[in-house]
Amino acid sequence: MLVTTTNELPGYKIIRHIGLVRGVTVRSRSVLGNLGGALQSVFGGKLSIYVDLAEHARKEAYDLLVEHAREMGGNAVVAMRYDANEIMEGITEVLAYGTAVQVEPL
Repeated sequence: MLVTTTNELPGYKIIRHIGLVRGVTVRSRSVLGNLGGALQSVFGGKLSIYVDLAEHARKEAYDLLVEHAREMGGNAVVAMRYDANEIMEGITEVLAYGTAVQVEPL
């Protein structure tokens, strides 16, 4: 599956626009994760516990986006974006979205 944040895919011709596809996940921080993050913040620098949580959530949303595009008959996604919203304290929704298309090499 080819995925790009641009509206076109260099070296490929879009032969069919399929439509909007998305992958969404909702994640919460654990008590232990919050404690570890608080300890890391005391010393400053990169908060690896939260970075790992964010990376995992984005990867899951991305994988769901790719799965949705395949189910719709696409072999590529253009104009892919991420969005994140805090649903409530410590609970975050991560959304990956874009336009599923069928492409062929030029």
